[in-house]
Amino acid sequence: MRGRFITFEGGEGSGKSTHAAALAERLKPFGIETVLTREPGGSAGAEIIRHILLSGIAKPLGAETEAILFAAARDDHVRATIRPALVAGHWVICDRFTDATFAYQGGGRQLSSEPIRELENMVQGTRRPDLTILLDAPVEAALARAAARNAGAAADRFERERSDFFERVRNAYLTRAAAEPGRIALVDATQSVDEIGARILGVLKERAWIS
Repeated sequence: MRGRFITFEGGEGSGKSTHAAALAERLKPFGIETVLTREPGGSAGAEIIRHILLSGIAKPLGAETEAILFAAARDDHVRATIRPALVAGHWVICDRFTDATFAYQGGGRQLSSEPIRELENMVQGTRRPDLTILLDAPVEAALARAAARNAGAAADRFERERSDFFERVRNAYLTRAAAEPGRIALVDATQSVDEIGARILGVLKERAWIS
């Protein structure tokens, strides 16, 4: 049986990485083998492009080039990691995927959605996540959490953006959630870690993926 493909989305400080890893652990008692991965990255070629993107050296090239670089990383990630894992029957849990490009480059950088959609179709064809968990929180609270998490560490190029950028990112995510309620489950990220974890498991139970 082909595995499930679950992605986690949200702005900075929303808790995506924490809850993606926690879900992989929570699925172990159900006998479900998982592959935990991330974007940009998740494969050898994609990790190289991740460094280029997060270092900021590609920023002067503009939003369209940035979207192309994300798509190039995603193409390698899908081919080398995601598709083989799904074919093997594993569940893939991915920290960010194409929704992030629509939110960050489309919403944040205000790039038209049309070239992003063309890149999406080129890289993925009809392949879409089976489920996307969108962790949503007010921008001010999420950025404060991200700052506390990264205390003493250098911020990457996205974490250095202004709050109005992240308001556009959040609005783009919420627009996508409203447009695709069957795929995107909106979860209140202001709750406690345990409450969020329980809600995520609840989403899987509602879909009868676990009992």
